[in-house]
Amino acid sequence: MKRSSYVGDLRAEHAGQRVTLQGWVNRVRDFPEQYFVILRDRSGLAQLTVEADSPVYQVAGTLKSEYVIEVSGTVRLRGEGQRTGAYPTGEIEVIPDSLVILNRATAPAFPVDGSPLTASEELRLKYRYLDLRRPEMFQRLKLRSQVQATITAFLNAEGFLNVETPLLTRSTPEGARDFLVPSRLTPGEFYALPQSPQLFKQLLMIAGVDRYYQFARCFRDEDLRSDRQPDFTQLDLEMSFVTQEELLTLNERLMREVFTQVLGEALPDPFPRLTYRQAMDTYGSDKPDLRYGLPLVDVTDLFAETGFAAFAGAHTVKVLATSALSRKQIDELERLARQNGAGGLAWTRREGQALTGGIGKFLEAQTAELIARTGVVEGGTLLLTAGPWKKAVSALGAVRTALRDLFGLAANGAKFSVAWITEFPQLERIEGDTEQGGERWTFMHHPFTGPHPDDIKLFGTSQMGEIRAQAYDLVLNGFEVGGGSVRIHDPAIQAQMFQAIGFSQAAARDKFGFFLDALASGTPPHAGIAWGFDRLLMVMSNAASIREVIAFPKNNRGADLMALAPSGVDAAQLAELGVALVGEADRQ
Repeated sequence: MKRSSYVGDLRAEHAGQRVTLQGWVNRVRDFPEQYFVILRDRSGLAQLTVEADSPVYQVAGTLKSEYVIEVSGTVRLRGEGQRTGAYPTGEIEVIPDSLVILNRATAPAFPVDGSPLTASEELRLKYRYLDLRRPEMFQRLKLRSQVQATITAFLNAEGFLNVETPLLTRSTPEGARDFLVPSRLTPGEFYALPQSPQLFKQLLMIAGVDRYYQFARCFRDEDLRSDRQPDFTQLDLEMSFVTQEELLTLNERLMREVFTQVLGEALPDPFPRLTYRQAMDTYGSDKPDLRYGLPLVDVTDLFAETGFAAFAGAHTVKVLATSALSRKQIDELERLARQNGAGGLAWTRREGQALTGGIGKFLEAQTAELIARTGVVEGGTLLLTAGPWKKAVSALGAVRTALRDLFGLAANGAKFSVAWITEFPQLERIEGDTEQGGERWTFMHHPFTGPHPDDIKLFGTSQMGEIRAQAYDLVLNGFEVGGGSVRIHDPAIQAQMFQAIGFSQAAARDKFGFFLDALASGTPPHAGIAWGFDRLLMVMSNAASIREVIAFPKNNRGADLMALAPSGVDAAQLAELGVALVGEADRQ
């Protein structure tokens, strides 16, 4: 390497020094008998000034954007009237006496010189290597590296071991679809790519590692959205002989260290905590954005004996108060509430001490108390849902989030708002399969989550829905950025859990036999957590999606537009694997 320094590191104190720089031509400005060449590398920009009498004048005249060049010359202070504060090297220029074109470039598909970006996301993903040249994207890669380095240093100092776990493993029921890999050596059998290293990290605790972490690659074949990718990274860690409180405290210290060291931002000590029930009741979400208020208010008691048919006999009635809304905005919010399980979204408006419009004419008996409980302002709107508890609160919670975006409510609060959500239900009801019929129980987190010790007695009873899990989620600005639990370490309790979710002993042995054998070999109490590393970086960098903080992501249909994956393979490859393709009709 001939390079003496990075381009963006040059300052006034380097005036008079001879330097050799390498990078890309950001742009060229052509003046009579003079070229100004703006050179760019990962560190920033600097100006090369080439006069007509320069030995490199002719070469400079052939330069175009994104040519890769090497230049040697002398750093010189710019004239007083020529200095700029637009970039850190604005006080100096480099006068080159040697300029070599290392590689020419075709015209880029979109500007990467820092000018306003108008390219579509599809075009950016197709030419991701160009997109990553943009300063904004490089800074996100740099942030990712800094956060990872900070976490690594912290955990190493706390006695954690960085242990890798397999990427080819066994398919097990963990909530999402597995990505399967056919085995050439054993035709008809398949590996699965891990949805998480859940069983392996617990096996490491059984093995006596005591404190483990890794930045784990995970794979889930699920519907995509802005904060999901089919392959993603999580910070995975597990600890033996700890309580839930000890694990949460360590993670708080780690998160505060990350935000202090990388962003210079202070997070609270300790983090606020809400139970699952409190979060859902108050905000309609188990990952509430706490940067703004707008709480849900329970008014079920006001409608216990109402003559208003829509609310009569409803298990739960919730209301939130917001500012004035147009009828078009209300209609859109009602559509959202219906999408989230509500039968509808009722509304009314405050005028003086009366409620008018919408369902106002039905609320005469409740008007004074509704105004008092919600604090709705003059001209403000009340939005109400009614129905089963979870549907009523979830639908109004979705409306609350939509109002945040509609009115920019989060901008008025703290830049970052973090909290723990605890005491999730151990089990939840879902529709049964064709053999079982009706409804059945399933796990809310995963089948190895430890139940609250006081609730173990409820297994096998009609009160299984009341069992609290020793599970916890870490929520940041309305996103779940971490989730974990105290694990089951007693084989008897694990058997109860499997029985509760409908696993026979034979089925449990078939799916998890190796793990059950390990569990019975002397398992310490242990607990762990996984941070959604990409999602955390998305929030820290204020990016619109996790695709913005991953070097080479898939689009929202799971496609790599640059490498053109997924793709077909040769028939010979399929034959070697013992795999045959079937038509659409055969799959139905």
